Amino acid sequence: MPFINTKVTTEITFEKEEILKAKLGKAIALIGKPEAYLMLQFEENCRLWFAGTSDEDAAYVEVALLHSAPKASYEKLTEEICRILSEELSIPSDRIYVKFSETEFWGHNGYMF
Repeated sequence: MPFINTKVTTEITFEKEEILKAKLGKAIALIGKPEAYLMLQFEENCRLWFAGTSDEDAAYVEVALLHSAPKASYEKLTEEICRILSEELSIPSDRIYVKFSETEFWGHNGYMF
């Protein structure tokens, strides 16, 4: 049910995408969601402006999920997403935004959760 859309200014090789997939798959448990339903999208080489500049790498991450999670869980996941992107893509944590969207309704495989 969770969907993580990651937009970055850098290039993502297939090997790096596999690493990101695995690490985000584990991280989603921080908000009590299963990796089995996790969908990911990676958009590389995006033109992102942050704090009025585009001369440093940046990332925008959207996390959409069914229902909600405690704020403390969102904080832990935000910290982990920033750590992963910094470690794997060398994007400074202070140039990463993470947005959470909650929805009451989510369909899958012909039915509603």
